[in-house]
Amino acid sequence: MTESNRIEYKRELTDGLEKEVVAFLNAREGGVLFIGTDNDGNAVGIQNCDQLQLVIKDRLKNNIQPSIMGLFEIIHESRDNKDILHITVAGGLEKPYYLKKFGMTEKGCFIRIGSAAEPMPKVMIESLYGKRVRNTIGLMESPRLDLRFEQLKIYYESRGLHLNDVFMKNLELLTPDAKPNYAAYLLADENGASLQVAKYVGTDRVDLIENRDYGRCSLVKALKAVLDRVNVENTIFTKITYPLRQERELINSIAIREALINAVVHNDYSYGATPKLEFFSDRVEVTSMGGLPYGVTEADFFSGCSVPRNKEIMRVFRDLEIVEHLGSGVPRILKAYGKEAFQIRESFIRVIFPFAKPISMQTGTQSGLSPDQVKILHNCLIEKAIGELLTIVGRTNRTKFRDQVLKPLLQAGWLEMTIPDKPTSSNQKYRLTNQGKALLNELNEGP
Repeated sequence: MTESNRIEYKRELTDGLEKEVVAFLNAREGGVLFIGTDNDGNAVGIQNCDQLQLVIKDRLKNNIQPSIMGLFEIIHESRDNKDILHITVAGGLEKPYYLKKFGMTEKGCFIRIGSAAEPMPKVMIESLYGKRVRNTIGLMESPRLDLRFEQLKIYYESRGLHLNDVFMKNLELLTPDAKPNYAAYLLADENGASLQVAKYVGTDRVDLIENRDYGRCSLVKALKAVLDRVNVENTIFTKITYPLRQERELINSIAIREALINAVVHNDYSYGATPKLEFFSDRVEVTSMGGLPYGVTEADFFSGCSVPRNKEIMRVFRDLEIVEHLGSGVPRILKAYGKEAFQIRESFIRVIFPFAKPISMQTGTQSGLSPDQVKILHNCLIEKAIGELLTIVGRTNRTKFRDQVLKPLLQAGWLEMTIPDKPTSSNQKYRLTNQGKALLNELNEGP
């Protein structure tokens, strides 16, 4: 692979590193820089990789303005038994980026043209500065100044990291006036933001059966709670066959995790909107507000171009290894569901995950269900008491009905109790699980 407007090769670390990175930051799609390769990308190797990574991080952190923390990552790779460094740079939102010692001038600002970093004309510098996004959460002041970060400190300590007395400055959680910014507010122990989770009976938003906020706490804690909720809802279909055991998830767990993390990292919090997770009878939807970041096209988006709208949150998520690599989320979703899973609008981005169909117990049959059990599945989209179900199937013997009809559906994971801790409660009702809804959809479609 040859050098291009998105790829730069270097044999060793040079004085021109910052210039190349600035050019990628000012490009719409960012770029990748390799150190330890020849001009054709062949590995030649470098020495002292760990020390070199620290040197590069320090130079990029201190020699480029505005701050680019959260917009780059450095990965140590081994190619042909030789060590190289792979630096991924995202296109930034606060263009123009420039070399600190030269300021916002033609000597300090660069743009990638072909395979070279060229000085940026004055008219372009002025134009980009005029369009610079000013309502980023790093510049917005927190609604509260008395913020605590005990939860965040615990998460950092669990990764072997320590937040010292100046961590807010180091993590860019302060405004230029040294006050807590909105990113700090979102990561604090107590705040007014939350991640919304809704659950509906059918395929539309008419019959809402659950509406819950996960939050009012550190955004990290809220995200982990929602991810745990998805793990509970994401039933794994199983079929025992000889000699293999067949398993299939209701939703691809890797894809939906990436979608949720992307929604949190890229959501536009500047006007109070928060990400939403919605469960329907046939699908799950993840929605983040704000549309595509400034300057990013759909083609850029689908190619894996990463322009974090909230680089402060991205920085923290990368420290905590919630995010693995810049720009890896969308390709993983595309691999599992394709472009048709995405709805991209001016005000939001939505990812839709249709439920997988159950693995039938008997190919070509209604999964071995009795006619009464099929009736129960059709009628338990809305919660029903056992008396109502007896009437529906025309039975009178409650014990036999429970043992012959309800119990197998509960054991299969297609039906669930509304009060599972009190199975014999007089207020007990039954409803379909997500697995049961997917099975019902398969039954409705027929063989």
